[in-house]
Amino acid sequence: MAGIKALVGLSFSGAIGLTFLLLGCALEQYGVYWPLFVLMFYIVSPIPHFISKRLSDDTDSASNACRELAYFFTTGIVVSTFGLPIVLARATVIKWGACGLVMAGNAVIYLTILGFFLVFGGGDDFSWEQW
Repeated sequence: MAGIKALVGLSFSGAIGLTFLLLGCALEQYGVYWPLFVLMFYIVSPIPHFISKRLSDDTDSASNACRELAYFFTTGIVVSTFGLPIVLARATVIKWGACGLVMAGNAVIYLTILGFFLVFGGGDDFSWEQW
């Protein structure tokens, strides 16, 4: 039952994050849909983690090169997600209010992704059917 509550909470927070993103695009005073390009970053951001988890062996060593490279790529993707609205606002493609809404949406979405990995990605015996 705890898995279902966590899943409902994560889906609610994901919906709030996407609402912020869409408000930054669709409100009448903003009306530009360029910030929707951050959706690509949301999709791509967990991929390095999935690849490193699949390829690396889980030894008790302090560092793993594959995992560290995945952290580096994931960090670059997350920073790019927060940087794109700022660059668009500085270039006057979008307004600063839209930039703020997109940044709030970015923070909520990435906290949701982090929460998913913390709640459901814990053990090796993980099964998608547990919830």
